[in-house]
Amino acid sequence: MHKRRPSISLRLRLLALLPTLPLLLLARVDIWTDSASRPTVWMTPYLLKGEGHTAVVVCPGGSYFWHDMKAEGDEVARWLNRNGITAFVLKYRTGGTTAFVCRYRHVVRGRRYPDPQDDLRQALRYIRAHAADYGVDPLRIGVMGFSAGGHLVLSAATLFDPSDRPLFTAAIYPVVTMTAPCVHERSRRGLLGDSQKNDEALRRRLSMEQQVSADCPPVFLVNCKDDPVVDWHNSLLMDSALTANSVTHQYLLYESGGHGFGASETKGTSECRRWKAEFLRWFTDSFQPSFSQTTDP
Repeated sequence: MHKRRPSISLRLRLLALLPTLPLLLLARVDIWTDSASRPTVWMTPYLLKGEGHTAVVVCPGGSYFWHDMKAEGDEVARWLNRNGITAFVLKYRTGGTTAFVCRYRHVVRGRRYPDPQDDLRQALRYIRAHAADYGVDPLRIGVMGFSAGGHLVLSAATLFDPSDRPLFTAAIYPVVTMTAPCVHERSRRGLLGDSQKNDEALRRRLSMEQQVSADCPPVFLVNCKDDPVVDWHNSLLMDSALTANSVTHQYLLYESGGHGFGASETKGTSECRRWKAEFLRWFTDSFQPSFSQTTDP
């Protein structure tokens, strides 16, 4: 006999009775209930006690083929929690390792655009619908993405309908463009699929620097000049587009740090790891004047 899982609110009340256990232990959430996407898409809440918290949906990178769920997922969420921000790590649909190796998407659709974008949109809708259960202010939900996940969150800021857009977007060493000369070709193939990767109209549609408008939410942008994976000019293109459209944003370009450092305290360089303190300062000044920043970077 099928056993019903306890409701979100009941699970939260049960966890609240266990003060020695962190609310980080809440089970991952199926945002596409009873759909074909269910086996490959889920969201893990990292919650704080109380109510009215700002939340951030975290989108790990991985070239739209896989995910770095540790450095760009779990470690990021725990860092946000330590600094008073609720987090939700999203495992969105990607092409997958088999598609990367076998290129079977020449023949069948597989997972490709707009699947990741649909997943992020649904995650934002789901959190807003359950905001009271999660102790979150439904009007204060931002997004943060890394590498290809950075492209995903920028697409939320530029392509989503205004009612679905996040409060703010943080894109860390993001993929931005799908056109030459600084495109990250693996991410383009991962997102567009083998049968569509040469579609020029779709490439332009998914080049975020070409989709910025004046109503884009505020953006926090970070990358490094020595990034060996995603050409650093990607972020420069985005910075220029945001500036041209008078969009509130902050762009930090570091000389060193490479790629893939996430929220790690050991990866990258001491220079690039400053992005976390800079983000908290930007967040405080822009969105939460009463926010009391901790000393944990």
